[in-house]
Amino acid sequence: MQIEVAVTGLGIISPIGTSVDEFWNNCTHGVSGVGPITHFDASKVESKIAAEVKNFDPSQWIERKEARKMALFSQYAVAAAAQAWNDAGLPENIESQKPGDKAHIDSDRIAVVVGNGIGGLDVFTESHAKMLQDGPDRIPPMTIPLMIANEAAANIAMRFGIHGPALTQVTACASGTDALGQALDLIRANRADIVIAGGTEAAITEFAIGAFCRLKALSTSYNDQPQLASRPFDRDRDGFVMGEGAGILILERLDHAAVRNAKIHAHFAGYGSSCDAYHLTAPQPEGIFGAKAIELALKDAGTQPKDIGYYNAHGTGTELNDPMESRMLKTAFGSLASTLKISSTKSMTGHCIAAAGAIEAIVCIKALETGVLPPTIHLDNPDTENGCDLDYIPNVAQSYAVKTAMSASLGFGGHNGVVIFKAADA
Repeated sequence: MQIEVAVTGLGIISPIGTSVDEFWNNCTHGVSGVGPITHFDASKVESKIAAEVKNFDPSQWIERKEARKMALFSQYAVAAAAQAWNDAGLPENIESQKPGDKAHIDSDRIAVVVGNGIGGLDVFTESHAKMLQDGPDRIPPMTIPLMIANEAAANIAMRFGIHGPALTQVTACASGTDALGQALDLIRANRADIVIAGGTEAAITEFAIGAFCRLKALSTSYNDQPQLASRPFDRDRDGFVMGEGAGILILERLDHAAVRNAKIHAHFAGYGSSCDAYHLTAPQPEGIFGAKAIELALKDAGTQPKDIGYYNAHGTGTELNDPMESRMLKTAFGSLASTLKISSTKSMTGHCIAAAGAIEAIVCIKALETGVLPPTIHLDNPDTENGCDLDYIPNVAQSYAVKTAMSASLGFGGHNGVVIFKAADA
């Protein structure tokens, strides 16, 4: 009999909120997190806008001394993990537990899986500039341990005294979703009772923005109107908007959560993964293998296409992604695609790269909990000529009770990840 997995904690650092409540309120009210870049002087790059995290104070969740030892992507991850840990009602200090406690938490049976795409680019950029200016002997000594991608998972483990596996998933924009899938498998394989899982990214640097501009991937037509820039499925879209942040979920064996009377946000029902094996940056045009990942997730969850009430789209707002994803859904859902409720919350958060899938999983869970489906803002003229003719919930949230929700993430390299959540009372 397969082990059932519950979601018992949620935490988020995002361009539209640094708590789940703030994020969800802004998400359902169509608030854009996009604005002029402030992290660096953007005068030399073509795209001068991004969805930055606002008013982030790491000392709310991390001791100042410890925060100084972390790159921004690690700070975001630890902050979101602290929120999720508290939301799950887990003990602040595992070591202080009494061995005989009925709800004793075994730190050896807790794991961490965090998706990250690029690591500490802010640290790399600053340290490389220091080397060019003053020579290699002046590179800051902590450069490597600050910038490498695994340090987010490591810092979370150290923050909570966790001794199970601490793993890093790197599959570009699918990293956060694939991290959740890997965590699901760890619990089902009985290798962990609890997994802290999600994704994190902080890549709003001159180097990253400049490099994505060279790929012609970023929006550049809305520098004077940044809040209008992220336009998934709209005919006037011109690229994605770089975002940042972290989304972290506490995943737990359902029977383990029941013993400690934990709050259940949702059931993590299924995961599917595939690879296009087609192109370094472009998706397979018909979305064949993205549809395959959907089919695998449905099979894993023991559910049918008709059962999916809401789909959170990858929906980047690029020329290639949006028509491809629409075709992908038509392949996976057939005639049901025309009635499927779909939205891209990247219209508000921008594209948070590795954090995107985890943040969008939280969107799915909140939709299940509240019966509100967030909109795709700026969808004024759907690109029907290129097949974007589905119900993308344009501009205004909808009250619509659903029992099952799905999210997909599609990354450079052809990585496709899909997760399915079911309502706590389903």
